[in-house]
Amino acid sequence: MNYKITSYSEKDTIELAQNIESEKFSNMVICLMGDLGSGKTVFTKGFAAALEVDEEVTSPTFNIIKEYESGELPLYHMDVYRLDNSKNNIGIEEYFTKGGITVIEWADMIEDILPEERLEIKFRMSGEDEDTRIITITPYGRKYEDLCEAVL
Repeated sequence: MNYKITSYSEKDTIELAQNIESEKFSNMVICLMGDLGSGKTVFTKGFAAALEVDEEVTSPTFNIIKEYESGELPLYHMDVYRLDNSKNNIGIEEYFTKGGITVIEWADMIEDILPEERLEIKFRMSGEDEDTRIITITPYGRKYEDLCEAVL
């Protein structure tokens, strides 16, 4: 089942992230997809703030993976946009079972190595105005379905 949400502002996107964070669990994987500037990093910043991450969260475009250990659970923030065929050689899959929460920007670029159970969130800019986004959330697996039922 897909859930469609309209976000009219960054504040709405942050609120969605906070709601999802409220149902967090160990080894959670959140896959973010959407065009440049569609809200992926805004979502991640909102999620990290709700997780009580102390550090400033920025897009890990040039690092690929940033680890934040200061929150309630470790947060592994990935931006896989710049990956090429080396994705299998850098150990991305290891993060899915390290006990933290993995948030992956541009996750559609590594679909072949994503875990079967995950939460996919697709951001699409609306034609209405520059702030409005159509967000489609698809849970894969019982835990993610329960999460969506609880917060959406």
